[in-house]
Amino acid sequence: MRAIQATRFGGPEVLVPGEVPEPVAAPGQVVVEVSVAGITFVETQIRRGVDQWHDRPALPYVPGGTVAGHVGPVGEDVDPSWSGRRVIADVGETGGFAERAVAAVEDLIPVPDGLGLPEATALHTDGSTALGLVEGARILPGEWVLVEAAGGGVGTLLVQLARAAGARVVGAARGARKLDLVRELGADAAVDYSDPDWAARVRQVTGGAGPDVVFDGVGGTIGRAAFEVTAAGGRFSVHGASSGQMTEIDPALAHRRGVEVIGIEQLFGFGPKMRGWAEQVMSEAAAGRIRPIIGQTFPLERAADAHAAIESRSALGKTLLLI
Repeated sequence: MRAIQATRFGGPEVLVPGEVPEPVAAPGQVVVEVSVAGITFVETQIRRGVDQWHDRPALPYVPGGTVAGHVGPVGEDVDPSWSGRRVIADVGETGGFAERAVAAVEDLIPVPDGLGLPEATALHTDGSTALGLVEGARILPGEWVLVEAAGGGVGTLLVQLARAAGARVVGAARGARKLDLVRELGADAAVDYSDPDWAARVRQVTGGAGPDVVFDGVGGTIGRAAFEVTAAGGRFSVHGASSGQMTEIDPALAHRRGVEVIGIEQLFGFGPKMRGWAEQVMSEAAAGRIRPIIGQTFPLERAADAHAAIESRSALGKTLLLI
């Protein structure tokens, strides 16, 4: 079957189309006929060999951890009624960039009627992550919330969920296309963090006090600037470092300012809740209360281009492979 393999660690060019053996469902597993494969920024870092949070896969490997499609053959001890159903499947850390993938039956989530497979894929990981972050930050109605990388897959959902919680939202992103999207999603203000004075603009928008909650998915100098303008008594929630460097915060300084830092380690506790969050966010989308943003799609053979788009920061919303 057709698949994409990472032949070595490096840039997007290491993703090469080819043929791999057909997967076979073991007991308790199913084969998913893949229609859509999701991509996360972390997967691009794993491909480069620079991710600090996951073990390196053995080369060569097929990237991709989330797929959507129809269930095909099922293994022993699997209810045959699964066959033919539309599902989202967590296939682990590898195996998704292929025409077919194997998943454990407990890692299947039926896709609700009224929701397309691409939309479900866009929501599965990013939506559940965004829900977990919003719960952890304990947003109150009327609070100001700053969302970094607000034009990305997680960011666009954080903007919508914060608004749904009754917050006033400032979305920070780079470039006119992303800022326009952030405003369209309901943000009260949008700031371009390529502007050297962007943090001062955030403080101005929030009446001089700064945001009560910050969602930091960028890190580096942007994350540090966002921490500096966080309101006294606020919450600074870290979920990523797309800049390549985690935001480093002096605990003593945070204590003096009364800022609660919710560190990246919060993600390690998300695992048991991810399924429930994914089901919740897909139901919300099927009901029209949340809109997943799919900015660009690529055919399987152009997986390298998809990874390059994500790393270039030119991608809007979620990037998907259509198979």
